Amino acid sequence: MIWNELLIRYGEMSLKGRNRKQFIQKLSTNIRLELQDLKSIKLKAERDRMFLYATSEELVQAIERLTDVAGIQSFSPIAECESTVEAIQKTALAIFETEDTEGKTFKVEVRRTDKSFPLVTGELQKEIGGTVLRAYSNLTVNVKKPDILLHIDIRANGSFLSSKVYKGAGGMPVGSNGKSLLMLSGGIDSPVAGYLMMKRGVTLEAIHFASPPFTSEQAQEKVVELGRKISAYGGTLKLHVIPFTDIQQAIVKQVPENVSITSTRRIMLRIADQLRKEIGALALVTGESLGQVASQTLESFTAINAVTSTPILRPLIATDKLEIIEIARKIGTYETSIQPFEDCCTVFTPSSPKTKPRLEKVEFYESFIDFEPMITDAIQKRTIIECSLDEKTDEFSDLL
Repeated sequence: MIWNELLIRYGEMSLKGRNRKQFIQKLSTNIRLELQDLKSIKLKAERDRMFLYATSEELVQAIERLTDVAGIQSFSPIAECESTVEAIQKTALAIFETEDTEGKTFKVEVRRTDKSFPLVTGELQKEIGGTVLRAYSNLTVNVKKPDILLHIDIRANGSFLSSKVYKGAGGMPVGSNGKSLLMLSGGIDSPVAGYLMMKRGVTLEAIHFASPPFTSEQAQEKVVELGRKISAYGGTLKLHVIPFTDIQQAIVKQVPENVSITSTRRIMLRIADQLRKEIGALALVTGESLGQVASQTLESFTAINAVTSTPILRPLIATDKLEIIEIARKIGTYETSIQPFEDCCTVFTPSSPKTKPRLEKVEFYESFIDFEPMITDAIQKRTIIECSLDEKTDEFSDLL
């Protein structure tokens, strides 16, 4: 294997000012946690990029896993050689041996920070480009939009060549923007919301409401699996499963059917807010999208939000369903989300829910039930499940 190291690009973090160092340190910590079982890993962080060093075998595993680490814009395997024309030619040819060159175009791009190198930028580009063309007659040059871009960085301590760029998750390092509590259902939307908040640097725990026997054990297993899948982007996810049957039956019995979903969401929010305080989270996260269902109108949000002053983060608020599905497919949660096991909201969904519930009426109906002891009891009886994704695939084994 010709690759000696990985060049990691920060992307959005590069825009940070005086606190950039804190974000870089957090990213470095997250990378070390993601790769903690790879013993040869060493990191060197610089202001605008980071370098990762490892053995050949562990470098391949690192390439695979870094695609899920928030805060990384992109990264490239790097081949290092001496800063001589002959060494650079040899390394360039070795890199092209790893590429599919049939009918492809290429370009050589040189960054010459070591001004003592005998050839200027243009001369080295021509020299290496000619070497490649002589070795690969099936290649042609395209300086505007090449299929293969060979980048050569001439530095005082050697020359560094790369041709592959892998896209990272982008965003900010998880943990750089505090902790929130994700309301995780078994649907398509909430796992996507959790993923998007992780990309903004938010550490998550999750809360799920179960109403057995109306909801099945398979429905809970489905949510645990969703928790495992999104944990790939932010480490182990702690899932709090709340027994909700008694509360939900009390709502159905006392509150008119057309506003029962509003009351259900309000009590869920009250429970989530109490749990948020207990775990030290700063906000609640939901997968709600404006106008998608009856409980997601502005009037419904007003009635539901009235139970708390805690910030409620809705990253999908202006996103349509097709966009949400596209992200769900990308992060691997879609197929799990569409499994036919209903959660407590869908089981008790009224046939004609009010889209414009009046807060004072909802509060009046709820006033006949003392929810506080029921909420405290539900939180005390919750089940806590650690969700982590520890199985890794080997999509990059071809690099060996």
